[in-house]
Amino acid sequence: MEFIRLDVKDEKAVESMSSMAYAIVRDHFDPIIGKAQNDYMLEKFQTVSAIRDQLVHGYQYFFVKEEGRTIGFLAYYPKHECMYLSKFYLYKEERGKGYSRKMLDFVIQKTREAGLSCIELNVNRNNDAILAYEKLGFVKIREEKNDIGQGFFMDDFVYRLDI
Repeated sequence: MEFIRLDVKDEKAVESMSSMAYAIVRDHFDPIIGKAQNDYMLEKFQTVSAIRDQLVHGYQYFFVKEEGRTIGFLAYYPKHECMYLSKFYLYKEERGKGYSRKMLDFVIQKTREAGLSCIELNVNRNNDAILAYEKLGFVKIREEKNDIGQGFFMDDFVYRLDI
């Protein structure tokens, strides 16, 4: 598996990341949170300008490749004593093949290199990915309901993996 870091100066790559994020996130989250909220969140977090802004503010985005094919992406940034895993996505047809373990191992390595002791993430309480995170060793530590604007809320569980 190969992890290709996204460079904020590579406009074509940022556009490609945004396009992939739209495809994966729309497919996965429209049934969970509804098209209206998902459209709002995609506009807020996955446009070219939003990704560029996140990169400038310390996010690290990576294309995930297997045998030359882009199969997903991930993004993280340091937050307090933990690495915050902001994005952890695979195309639907790539799920269930053991790739998430390899992706997490990469994030664990980067977390250790940064001198941090844990990884945290938010997951929608109705997302079936909860089972995958628990299988990977994450433990639910709290619940959060965050107002993201325009009457929408992120109704999440927060999971942590101590390393």
